[in-house]
Amino acid sequence: MIETQVDRKEATREVAEKPQRRKFTAEQKLALLRRADACTKPGELGALLRAEGLYSSHLMTWRRQREAGELEALTPKKRGRKPTPPDGRDRRIAELERENRRLATRATKAEAIVELQKKVSEILGITLPDPEGKI
Repeated sequence: MIETQVDRKEATREVAEKPQRRKFTAEQKLALLRRADACTKPGELGALLRAEGLYSSHLMTWRRQREAGELEALTPKKRGRKPTPPDGRDRRIAELERENRRLATRATKAEAIVELQKKVSEILGITLPDPEGKI
C-alpha cells in the first residue's frame, strides 16, 4: 500500500503543472514536410506522425502555406491581442499628472509653513503684513 502511494507521487511529479504549446520554426516545418512527402509506403506517414506527435491537420495547414509561398507564414505567430502603439497624448497626460501631484505636495507643505509662521507670530506678538494688503 505504501509503495503505490510513493509511485503515484512520483508519477504526478513527471507531469508538468501547465502544459506548454509546441512551437515549430519554419525550418522545422519544412523539414517535417520533406520527410512526410518522402513517405511512400502504406502506414509510413502515420508512423511519422505518431513519432513526431503531430496531426494530419498540421501537415495539411503547412502544405497549404508552403504552396502559397508564405515562408513567413510558417514561422510561429505570437498569440493574443496585437499591442497598440503608445499615443503621445497618453505620455503627456502621465507627465502632467506627475507634475500635478508634485505641485500639490509642494503647495500642501507651503500652506503648513505659512500656518506655522502665523502661530509663531501670534505667540511672539509680532504682526505680520497681510498678503492681500489688509492690516
